Amino acid sequence: MVLEIENQRIAATLQDAKSKIDPKAGETVLDVSSVTRLDTSGLRALEDLVAAAEQKSVKLSLRGTNVAVYKVLKLVKLTRRFSFID
Repeated sequence: MVLEIENQRIAATLQDAKSKIDPKAGETVLDVSSVTRLDTSGLRALEDLVAAAEQKSVKLSLRGTNVAVYKVLKLVKLTRRFSFID
């Protein structure tokens, strides 16, 4: 399953994505190619999404992650919880 994350509504889109995680799929890909930066509310929503995915044994992948977003994820030690797709 591929979910597109909107740059203007990151936290809301991630919260919506949390309800769409399907354990039967086994993996969810978040297309973050339009996300240019990640603020604290976005990070909090992303951490909640990761926790929900882990609870349902679903692997999360990020597609199209730009360098600025990757650096933030690395800084808060979230990079190890995702696979990254170009």
